Amino acid sequence: MPVSWTFGSVAIVGAGAIGLYYGGRLAAAGEDVKFLLRSDYDDIQRNDLRCESIHGDFAVPQVQGFRRAEATGPVDLVIVSWKATANPHLAEVLPPLLHAETQVLTLQNGLGNCEAIAGITGADRVLGGLCFVCLNRLSPGFVKHTAGGRVSVGEFAPDGRGRAAEIVRRFKAAGIPALIGEPLAEAQWKKLVWNIPFNGLSIAEGGVTTDQLLANPDTEAEIRALMAETIAAARAQGLNLGDELAEQNIEQTRPMGDYRPSSMIDYVEGREVEVEGIWAEPLRRAEAAGVAMPHLKKLLERIRERVVQRGS
Repeated sequence: MPVSWTFGSVAIVGAGAIGLYYGGRLAAAGEDVKFLLRSDYDDIQRNDLRCESIHGDFAVPQVQGFRRAEATGPVDLVIVSWKATANPHLAEVLPPLLHAETQVLTLQNGLGNCEAIAGITGADRVLGGLCFVCLNRLSPGFVKHTAGGRVSVGEFAPDGRGRAAEIVRRFKAAGIPALIGEPLAEAQWKKLVWNIPFNGLSIAEGGVTTDQLLANPDTEAEIRALMAETIAAARAQGLNLGDELAEQNIEQTRPMGDYRPSSMIDYVEGREVEVEGIWAEPLRRAEAAGVAMPHLKKLLERIRERVVQRGS
């Protein structure tokens, strides 16, 4: 594919595990990466960015950190990696980072993120990336990477400029496994096949790890039921998801051991959970397509009950 767009500068919006890891990989490879930092600003400026990784530990000294988007200034590529619960701040944060050719790549979970960004930038500037990785942010600026790392990149409104291809090329050069994935909507629903049951049940069961979920036959059966509903909902929208995805996801999860899904970490640590993007919006879209999802509907109720109880 011919490429008519490239990038020289990158801004990372969201310095959690995802933003620190992928932004750190790019910076360690020599890319011009600027991190929008808030509560972590002083710690990262003092202690640098560090990652303990199965693919080789790395550190980024003298991180280019900024407290405000206005101080960062316009860049060529914005990578949005904060939780979708922070999306109400997009209208404030994105405009100072944009020039006429800036593209925005969201690495967020769930549905609705591309649409939220497109409402500010226009659809022709938006890309979506799906991260298949096990990461935990252990402290400000310090990330532990225990498995995976692949990023699947797609364009929200494909236009032939080769934007996804250029991002994939540069990610690969930085040691990040990357590829141009299926049509973006299809890739998003494929990831939901894992996220809906494992992130959801880890909260609904009170804050448990993936190995505990799979050790209980009843819970494993519920995982399979949720996966089947998700696949059926995607198919009803014309997306090509096969039944084999359920078994593939379960078998890929077993070796992960006592992995803590990101939503479970948010729940047990008292942070806001991405309820809308991961569970509520997929349910709305399924019902709009004429597909009932009784298992997801019940799971969503259980998650909301847990979140309310925790906050009371």
